[in-house]
Amino acid sequence: MSLETIRFGGDDIENSLAKMNDENLDKLAFGAIQLDGNGTIIQYNAAEGSITGRDPKSVIGKNFFTSVAPCTQSKEFQGRFKDGVKNGDLNTMFEYVFDYQMKPTKVKVHMKKAISGDSFWIFVKRL
Repeated sequence: MSLETIRFGGDDIENSLAKMNDENLDKLAFGAIQLDGNGTIIQYNAAEGSITGRDPKSVIGKNFFTSVAPCTQSKEFQGRFKDGVKNGDLNTMFEYVFDYQMKPTKVKVHMKKAISGDSFWIFVKRL
């Protein structure tokens, strides 16, 4: 599958990413973060690193909401994530502003349950 076919907000985006290795994940034009149900980072791609100024390797294994992006500890962001995890049907899209240790950056966020296993994707695109 070519990377051009992977669209931010696409209906089947989690199918495409299930087959993708870290190197291809890093080639995506938008941020992609894979979390477990507790919010621990499993994967964090290069585009997300460039949006937030974080080194992707340094955030693996850390909690996204408490250690990496505390600005997301809100009803709008973490609340939606927790509800989707609890209900097993995470699939939501909204606009947000990232502002933790960085210039406030308006983004569009798409959260989606991964196709297999108990993990979840957060996709981020600068607006």
